[in-house]
Amino acid sequence: MPTAPDPDALTALLPALACPHCGGALTATPAGVACDDGHAFDRARQGYLALHAGVARAAGDTAAMVAARERVLAAGHLDGTLAALVAAATAAAGSAPAGPVLDVGAGTGAHLAAVLDALPARHGLAVDVAAPALRRAARAHPRALAVGGDAWQGLPVASGSMSLALVVLAPRPGAELARVLRPQGRLVVVTPEAAHLQELREPLGMLAIGEAKPAALDQALAPHLTRVEDAVHEEVRHLPRSDAVDLALSGPTGHHRAREELAAAAAALPDPVAVTLSLRLTTWRPTTDPPSPPAR
Repeated sequence: MPTAPDPDALTALLPALACPHCGGALTATPAGVACDDGHAFDRARQGYLALHAGVARAAGDTAAMVAARERVLAAGHLDGTLAALVAAATAAAGSAPAGPVLDVGAGTGAHLAAVLDALPARHGLAVDVAAPALRRAARAHPRALAVGGDAWQGLPVASGSMSLALVVLAPRPGAELARVLRPQGRLVVVTPEAAHLQELREPLGMLAIGEAKPAALDQALAPHLTRVEDAVHEEVRHLPRSDAVDLALSGPTGHHRAREELAAAAAALPDPVAVTLSLRLTTWRPTTDPPSPPAR
């Protein structure tokens, strides 16, 4: 269940935050945080810090998408994928130094909360561009702090401050992710396989998942990070038709189709409907350049 944010979470995570305009360190103020150059950022009434550097490059999740994801999570349909994520994250944490956990594109904060439950000595930072998601993420876990920021414009996170980073079906700016990780830190990335939601994609007009996804992942991350683990979690769940609509609405399809359109299209599906969840979980470490040869 969502919980109130712990006031100590900001204290614990403040050294890991950076001003999105100048990159300077932030200190706490009565209203939120500020840097020495005078850039100030308020803490929203719902508890999250707005550290956006400007207008986000990508559209964040809408309130309807976030609400749909919360219903799917509450119904337990993603329990298996959450367990797979926690297993990958805890294994990665065992190879990383102690320190905070970062979730990029954190959404409701459910993924970060599950990982923090398994890592009781750690605090976590949930970064997302969307206010509807941040309102939920601010209450997701007492050891988590929700922060508004755009990964494509630069994470409002200090370099070398994160022990573990998570990217679950979210943007993957390789250079930024490598920058914020500590030496020997780890990144866990979750991406969809071709079979993911295959029973829903054509009936509900969802975008197909290209066969080049693994290659695209390597292209985004490999210059900056090195893959160290690779696994696929796949299961078939039987969802009530209304929950299948929520599952479709909670992803990118929610930017293009209203729930009423999806529900009308889903009327032709069986109830319940078998839905494949197929996700690849990869773990990465920062790529270090070999030392330069001695001058001759």
